[in-house]
Amino acid sequence: MKTISSVVEHYIKTKPFLLSALSQGIINLTSLSRNMLPDLKQELGKDVKQGAVVMALKRLSEDLDFRLNHKIVKVLKSIGEITVRSSLTDFTFAVSDKILDKQAALISEINTHSDIFYTSSRGVSETNIVISESMAHLVNEHFVGEKLLHKWENLASITVKLPKDNVSTPGVYYFIFQRLAWEGIIVNEVISTSYEFTILVSEDEVDVAFKVIKDLRNL
Repeated sequence: MKTISSVVEHYIKTKPFLLSALSQGIINLTSLSRNMLPDLKQELGKDVKQGAVVMALKRLSEDLDFRLNHKIVKVLKSIGEITVRSSLTDFTFAVSDKILDKQAALISEINTHSDIFYTSSRGVSETNIVISESMAHLVNEHFVGEKLLHKWENLASITVKLPKDNVSTPGVYYFIFQRLAWEGIIVNEVISTSYEFTILVSEDEVDVAFKVIKDLRNL
């Protein structure tokens, strides 16, 4: 059976930015409840009193403050080293029968260059390579004949080391990427391991993105 509380919670959870604003207590509950009433009435199939919606929102905001902030903030305050690299090029190729051999040849050639940035990932139908701009010409040479889907230049990477608690705490990545979205940062790529993640952004936006992530330690 649907209750006002359950319908209100579902409504809020389908709107990520509203969810965050509610958890931070920066939204007027009376105004929000007034805007929600038509949808809630339709969902429940009956009239809903605004006061009941306000009370449901108040209880939800208090619960969210505990679930989102107390656990996630503990992880974010323990963010480790943040490393920034600039002058990167991002290639995306369609997967082919020969692409792994070509990638192996590329890695073999750049293996002696310890000062460059290189990472790659493979999906179902795409292979992605991110490399220092100074070595981008080698990708062009080794991947002749492969289908290039996208190429982005003038990118920068921000690599963040996370504490081990991050793998058992839901919402950490959501919180980080939500903050980046609020600042209008376009994330071109995301690369992650268990305790580390890297984002690629335009060099024009890297300073703002770095500040957003760095400020998470001070929540």
